[in-house]
Amino acid sequence: ERPELIISGQDVVLDILANYLQQEGVNAARTYLSSFEGLLSLYQDNVHVVACHLFDGFDYNASYVRSLMPGVPAVLVNISYRTQGFYVQKGNPKNIKGWSDLGREDITVLNRRVGSSARILMDTQLKHLGIPASRVRGYDRIMKSHLTMAAAIAAGEADLAIGTERISRQIDNLDFIPLLEERFDFVIKKEMVETLAVQKLIRVLNNPAFRKEIAHFSGNDYRDLGKVITEV
Repeated sequence: ERPELIISGQDVVLDILANYLQQEGVNAARTYLSSFEGLLSLYQDNVHVVACHLFDGFDYNASYVRSLMPGVPAVLVNISYRTQGFYVQKGNPKNIKGWSDLGREDITVLNRRVGSSARILMDTQLKHLGIPASRVRGYDRIMKSHLTMAAAIAAGEADLAIGTERISRQIDNLDFIPLLEERFDFVIKKEMVETLAVQKLIRVLNNPAFRKEIAHFSGNDYRDLGKVITEV
């Protein structure tokens, strides 16, 4: 039986949300696509709700929705804000401070696969700084997750990688350099917003019990949770 609501994204908060929806009688399922893959899947009607955090150099998510879902009206509903930055070894031995350090000859990096938000963020910053990817040592060394990337940095396998602050708190021998606050939104087709399943999802987002449970995950700011950010 096809689920009423398929939620795409890679944050544990989404797993908790799916469980709450099951308790509300919604046949909810999860898939763990990247933001980029999720938007394509939403456009193709393979999922219903996509968690997205894609930066275009100026703002989050809206421009990617317009590009990857042309002509499809959608609503962005906020999940949280999270700090993105660099994972570096404890004590920051290479004195890494910001994006321009990506071009240093004495710095090696770890990267994520094409389509991941961290990869898109790195490419956006490199383009802004005029640094060719070919000049970045380690650019083609791909890791499967933020967690494996952070562990590799802590073990001294490279000097920096892009990731979220929350993951850095799970690994010893690691420091985190905050660089920007990302906005993490649900993307929902406008035609789906008034369905019972999506209305129940929005109710869960505003449920005090749900909010109390997800507050235990440090590193996320839920100040706009459930708020409609914009229509695209």
